[in-house]
Amino acid sequence: VQLQASGGGLVQAGGSLRLSCTASGRTFDSYTMGWFRQAPGKEREFVAAINWNGGSIGYSDSVKGRFTITRDNPKNTVYLQMNSLKPEDTAVYYCARNKRRYSLVVFTPSQEYDDWGQGTLVTVSS
Repeated sequence: VQLQASGGGLVQAGGSLRLSCTASGRTFDSYTMGWFRQAPGKEREFVAAINWNGGSIGYSDSVKGRFTITRDNPKNTVYLQMNSLKPEDTAVYYCARNKRRYSLVVFTPSQEYDDWGQGTLVTVSS
């Protein structure tokens, strides 16, 4: 599967952005999808994930209450709505597809994901 992330940009602190990740192929709707981010000089970290039917969702503590992950299976797209952005949210954001199909839970380790998009840069100015 190929994943295409978009929607990044420059925004002031307190602002909002919506990231999109569109997948090619016909098996998108059976996989958990996740968003990760990597800031300069830091390791890639989990941000959010949503299982195949939206019944299970997880967030990192750092974004909980500010970010919302959703998916539109007919459109093969997963979204990350980011509100109340902070300078520490500055990073390259990646979408990724989990290894397992029809999972009832979400997974946070990056090793659980085997297909990655190219990333989209989010810069939050103070």
